[in-house]
Amino acid sequence: MWLSEDENQLRRDLQGVASDLRWSAVELLRIAEQLRLAGNDVDAQATQKLCELFQGDEERLAGYAEEVKAKVIRRTKAH
Repeated sequence: MWLSEDENQLRRDLQGVASDLRWSAVELLRIAEQLRLAGNDVDAQATQKLCELFQGDEERLAGYAEEVKAKVIRRTKAH
């Protein structure tokens, strides 16, 4: 199935934000490890929680992008 230009843009946007969240989570993991090594376990745990939230959001957005591809979610121009 072919996607419309608007649907392709929506899919690219969802994939882009999901990718940003993935790389942000990787960076947060690095920061959490540095905090842990510095003896700041409280902030390391808080950072780890943020990372987990980002990872969940990334998975959800990637799933939405796949739904756009399968035409379960569609974007149409507003009139």
